[in-house]
Amino acid sequence: MSSNLLEKLSQVRLLVVGDVMLDRYWFGEVSRISPEAPVPVVKVERMEERLGGAANVARNAASLGAVSALLSVVGDDEAGRTLGRLLDEGQIDAALHIDREIDTTVKLRVIGRQQQLLRIDFETTPSHEILKAKLADFEQRVVQADVVILSDYGKGGLTHISEMIRIARSHDKPVLVDPKGDEWGKYAGATVITPNRSELREVVGRWSSEEELAAKARKLRGELGLEALLVTRSEEGMTLFADDAVHHQPALAREVFDVSGAGDTVIATLAVMIAAGADWDEAIRVANIAAGIVVGKLGTAVVSREELIAAL
Repeated sequence: MSSNLLEKLSQVRLLVVGDVMLDRYWFGEVSRISPEAPVPVVKVERMEERLGGAANVARNAASLGAVSALLSVVGDDEAGRTLGRLLDEGQIDAALHIDREIDTTVKLRVIGRQQQLLRIDFETTPSHEILKAKLADFEQRVVQADVVILSDYGKGGLTHISEMIRIARSHDKPVLVDPKGDEWGKYAGATVITPNRSELREVVGRWSSEEELAAKARKLRGELGLEALLVTRSEEGMTLFADDAVHHQPALAREVFDVSGAGDTVIATLAVMIAAGADWDEAIRVANIAAGIVVGKLGTAVVSREELIAAL
């Protein structure tokens, strides 16, 4: 990566909108099976709290040196306040709209013997009034951003995503979407969407060859009016389908420890690279390297600019 492009990373202004969550980890030792049920007993020895969902996307961008802003909804509770504190510590400009009718989304993972034994989710859908207020805030903030990421985790925080895409595109801002579910009409007009292999299969059906995949990608891009479609393909690497060409990056040969949050790293890196002036080929090359680093870490993690430079 050129030094000129690297220098531009710190000048990128990124706006992330979407579902935030607090990722809690309980680490412990497993030495016996419960007498009450055939399940392991975990003696918790250490606890960690990390930013999850759209907050992890913003954290990844900030870790690469970008100026990162976040717009989302939390509950009026301890988890929401913890998210706010972690965002402050990460130097992320966060506007968290408080909805007193909901609980902040929390994912609690219990880890024993270096593997996840259990995950417990707490979540409720935000109210319509709060989401309307967030849309008005988005209209004001989008003009200051170089690029917009809409991180959809299906928790209800992006009810007005079609309007957000329209507003951002009217200001000539690139919009990257991490999709959820199988109704992708609401993402029409985005610059690029970044599904994983199974998410794409849910929408376009199975394929039996690279040619068939390319044809399905071309059809989907045409239907949604996308400039590009980036498919993350696990052990097959990642492929970006654009007007000019198909750009493919093979998976990097390294030990995979935990894939959770890898999609956050990919979309954050891609957005920062595009905003810094990289072409598609360079942007997905760097995003692929960043993903290769983060899957070697436990849980939702980030790649620092120093780690990325060393890997490049």
